[in-house]
Amino acid sequence: MIEPLFWLGLSILLVAVSLTAVLVTAIPALQELARAARSAEKLFDTLRRDLPPTLEAIRLTGLEISELTDDVSDGVKSASQVAKQVDRSIDGAKKQAQKVEIGTRSVFAGVTAAWKTFNRTSNRRTERLTPSQRELISSSEYEIAPLTDEDEETALEPYQGYSLDRELSSKVKLGEEEE
Repeated sequence: MIEPLFWLGLSILLVAVSLTAVLVTAIPALQELARAARSAEKLFDTLRRDLPPTLEAIRLTGLEISELTDDVSDGVKSASQVAKQVDRSIDGAKKQAQKVEIGTRSVFAGVTAAWKTFNRTSNRRTERLTPSQRELISSSEYEIAPLTDEDEETALEPYQGYSLDRELSSKVKLGEEEE
């Protein structure tokens, strides 16, 4: 009977030695685990303190960025409108320049035709005359005197109130009606 007791005692001794070996090796591991837990706790405390203000700052930054985006898009729209207005103004200026050019051509053509007519009629008159009559015309008694201010006003009276520019002529007509 001794033998089973011997094996039982030996087994208990081996279990005790094994448990001692496990405890000796587990104690440093448990200490490291405790240090890691304290570190994690400090990290979580830091996150709990610092994370909400950081998230709030990120949220506010997002709102400011969206406001700036709106401002930029408004600026782009405004610049687009200004560019369209400039285009319209340039088109209007081109049209007015074309009207002035057409009016200038018309006036020049009229002056040219009048000059040709004036020169042609004076030549025709002299062609029909006898040489003695031509001498009389070339004498000083038929010299053309310069126009006086009254003569100029009388000559320009039929053209008062007319303008090449439609807007200006409508203003002139409105100005005459108001008086």
